[in-house]
Amino acid sequence: MTWTYQAYVRRFDHPAELEKEMAALGVDPVGIGLMKPKGEFLTLKIHDVSLPAANILKQEMLALGGEAAVHKEVSMLKKERSDLLLLGTRKQLDLLAKKLRMQPFGLKQLAQELEWVLKGLDRSRRPLVIAGKGWQLDCGKKTLVMGILNVTPDSFSDGGRWTDPDAAVARAQEMVEQGADLIDVGGESTRPGHVPISAEEEIARVEPVIRRLKATVDVPISIDTYKPEVARRALAAGADLINDIWGFRRHPEMAKVAAEAGVPVVLQHNRPPELADYEDVMGEIIQELRRSIDVARQAGVKDEQIILDPGIGFGKRLEHNLEVMRRLHELVALGYPVLVGTSRKSLIGQTLQLPVHDRLEGTAATVAMAIAKGCHIVRVHDVKEMGRVSRMMDAMLKA
Repeated sequence: MTWTYQAYVRRFDHPAELEKEMAALGVDPVGIGLMKPKGEFLTLKIHDVSLPAANILKQEMLALGGEAAVHKEVSMLKKERSDLLLLGTRKQLDLLAKKLRMQPFGLKQLAQELEWVLKGLDRSRRPLVIAGKGWQLDCGKKTLVMGILNVTPDSFSDGGRWTDPDAAVARAQEMVEQGADLIDVGGESTRPGHVPISAEEEIARVEPVIRRLKATVDVPISIDTYKPEVARRALAAGADLINDIWGFRRHPEMAKVAAEAGVPVVLQHNRPPELADYEDVMGEIIQELRRSIDVARQAGVKDEQIILDPGIGFGKRLEHNLEVMRRLHELVALGYPVLVGTSRKSLIGQTLQLPVHDRLEGTAATVAMAIAKGCHIVRVHDVKEMGRVSRMMDAMLKA
């Protein structure tokens, strides 16, 4: 008898796909539960590990059948500290965390860190729901579209178009009709080189618009501000969540305002332009967003009400923004809903050499990329067009 076998690479981008494939093969459900962690390969990066700790990690991972990649001079005992990559299955990394609990050289703390990271990864794979007072949005069913409503005279894209409250309300209604799931109201331009305005002026711009929107649109309203006074007044006027471009790190009092109101928050990464230098851009963004999360949680903001934003275009050069887009899945792996705002921004203009109002296709590409990487909310000017992009991506990815 002649046997003919055929083999091909089957890639699983999500553990649920592997589980579905094994079920289709008729694998016993108990066996699926045992094998799934062995079929998921992960790479974790750890910064600045001491020489003795690095060697212990290397030995432990090898004993488990995995690997730890370190600087070549660590094994020769010539380099005191090194960044490190852990390479292994989910099962191996779970076992490693347990083995490190009794180890010296800070490895007990690293065990806790590994467990936190792996739990975040688990959270990211379950349906995420954003809930406010009397409303909730399910990020697992569809990508949420946040429509941008700038009631400012100097925004980089649509400055001056919606400063009149009647025009602003009409625009919000139009975006909701086009499929917006949220409306983000901003009263101060935060484009590069913007001139800050007082809280009083910002309140005068956003408060009347939010009051009217609350009575006319049936979607949550976000206030885009980093000022506690503005946030309080906007929430009193009816805003449902806070979008802080400084992630509560410019004014930590923002966290108290959010906690007292019990509203969801968007914590965005940001840096002053003069500090826009990175050795590991996504690694540093994650570290700094984790500080924002700590500020929020210490003030009493619930973990399930935190949304993260990598801050495309804020404190980052073109090469940083492009790398962040390529690595968005690393932020998603923290287990919080992720919002991405790329609409008409400079990374598109600089890449395609196009002016602000000719960046629709570039925006569509970035929206598609964000959704493919697992992000949950896209913040856009062109709701109708980007809503279509989102629905098409969802049909391919979320079936």
